[in-house]
Amino acid sequence: MKIDVNSPVLSQLTTDRSTKQVSNSSLAGTRDSTEDRTTFHSDSASVQALTSQAMQSPAVRQNKVDALSQSVKSGEYKADPTETAGAILDSEVE
Repeated sequence: MKIDVNSPVLSQLTTDRSTKQVSNSSLAGTRDSTEDRTTFHSDSASVQALTSQAMQSPAVRQNKVDALSQSVKSGEYKADPTETAGAILDSEVE
């Protein structure tokens, strides 16, 4: 499934990031005196629009799967080990 991060619907969602000072009495055994919170505010229409967009996206891009499969079968596909390793490392960072 692919979600378009540049979708106008996503820009309607807001994020509220704040650091809040809390009193020692409310920490209940924790040592830090600050707490990070992220809150997502959205209305029902935004959630429905995103859900609809996600449901319309194909789960598998069959044309790409077929092209890659044909390349492998014909011996034309040559994987670059350095590129593959780099992609694995990049995915671990995210």
